[in-house]
Amino acid sequence: MAPLVPSAGARLHLLRRLLSTATEAVAEATEPSAAAAAPAAPAAANANANANAKAWSKGSRLLYRRLSALGSAGEGSVSRVLNKWVREGGTPRVDDLVRHVKELRKYKRHAHALELMDWMVNARGMNMSHTNHAIRLDLIYKVRGLEAAENYFAGLPDPAKNHRTYGALLNCYCTAKMEEKAIDVYNKMDELGISPSALCINNLMSLYMKLGRYGKVDSLFEEMKVKNVKPDSLTCCILMTSYASSNKIDAIEGLLKEMVEKDVSLGWSAYSTLASIYVNAGLVEKAESALKKLEGLVGDDDGRQPFDFLMSLYASVGNLSEVNRVWDVIKAKFSKVTNTSYLGMLQALYKLNDVDRMKQIYVDWESSYEIYDVKVTNMMIRGHLKLDMTEAAESLWEKAKEKGAEFDSKTCELFLDHYMGKGDIKLALSWVENMIKLTKKAGKLDQNKIHKFQKYFEEHKDADGAERFCNCLRTLGCIDGKAYESLLRTYLAAGKKSRSLRQQIKNDKIEICYDIGKLLKRMGDKGQ
Repeated sequence: MAPLVPSAGARLHLLRRLLSTATEAVAEATEPSAAAAAPAAPAAANANANANAKAWSKGSRLLYRRLSALGSAGEGSVSRVLNKWVREGGTPRVDDLVRHVKELRKYKRHAHALELMDWMVNARGMNMSHTNHAIRLDLIYKVRGLEAAENYFAGLPDPAKNHRTYGALLNCYCTAKMEEKAIDVYNKMDELGISPSALCINNLMSLYMKLGRYGKVDSLFEEMKVKNVKPDSLTCCILMTSYASSNKIDAIEGLLKEMVEKDVSLGWSAYSTLASIYVNAGLVEKAESALKKLEGLVGDDDGRQPFDFLMSLYASVGNLSEVNRVWDVIKAKFSKVTNTSYLGMLQALYKLNDVDRMKQIYVDWESSYEIYDVKVTNMMIRGHLKLDMTEAAESLWEKAKEKGAEFDSKTCELFLDHYMGKGDIKLALSWVENMIKLTKKAGKLDQNKIHKFQKYFEEHKDADGAERFCNCLRTLGCIDGKAYESLLRTYLAAGKKSRSLRQQIKNDKIEICYDIGKLLKRMGDKGQ
């Protein structure tokens, strides 16, 4: 029987998962290449990183702890920490500072990493190596945009324009989906005699994956063969995902055989990608076989991430016993279980509808977390609401509030969707009002939700509710003429009048069109 092929939605999910990590591969040799579906550095690279970390001086460790503690602090915070550290007698060493930059990048603290590099150059006059120029260029792109990255590259001395910095610029263009500029850089590297690397070609492959041009991915693989460029684990991951997206599941086994023949070392991340593809294609036995290979390749230095992927993928094939076994491995192997792993376990159990086990894991997390993470509570709320356990979800949130927790946009979205699904518009409105209180910018409501609210208020002649809802729309930047037409119809249905509505419409810079004008007149507002 021919294998099932993944649905378009499943393929898109897998593709996004691949590209979100593939594009993190920066074109410079000292950084480990990104893994596809599950990013991980090779064991040797991680071992080296760990050995280097052990070599950090006590002062350097203290400095990194201070930098790490900055969290989401804004511009200038890194410089203040560094200057204070120097005043206290700290000795800035280039190697240590670059390690800190790489750690901050690993956790996507790009603005802090860039500020640290800027401080190295501007405040301390440290020289950038070619490798560090490539890292800095990548950070400039992520923080300040493409034009700033292009200007930085243009200002580099000619000797610094080598395979690392050209590769970093190529990565910027590929990430930005700028095919023409990416190809120009790739051709320029060829003109300069810079041999193509697997990393550069992987970046181009990732670009064409984003553009949905899978034939170009195949062409680049053929080019690698012609130019004797040895593929790596990421190349294999991209090709596997390309085949899955083109419904060529059968071609994957042939690809794996070719990788073995080329002596390509496939890490656990390659088998995570393979398992994901088989899961999405409904090939459960093949998926579980890939997961066994995945687990067998996990080294002592690979950290928790492989196990988080294992839990998720075993849940996707409905294997609760394996999810629980992997969780036990995590708890036995690591002295401290992170919020990320707790969240991953809850997500796995959510897929399996095991709310009782979710409760056990959540209670365990509550008794052990060092830093509160609302995402973990949201996942538990989601599990309750999925099974229509509304009171349990509300109680959970009340207890979290008592401990000083604050909701986020996801919390609001969960309760909003739940109450709308139950037809309880009044409670749903209260969560829209919670949404607009968030310090971070809240997302806009979709038109379907807006229409349901408006229809309810008109049918129930609830002018006060309609006005509260319009206030929410105004704060969310969603107020428009249709919203005012609904509000006016609700006022008329309720027999309510307002002398300030015309002015409010003008204040919101909404044109008083024929329909709005007609409704205003029906309310007795003759205009000016």
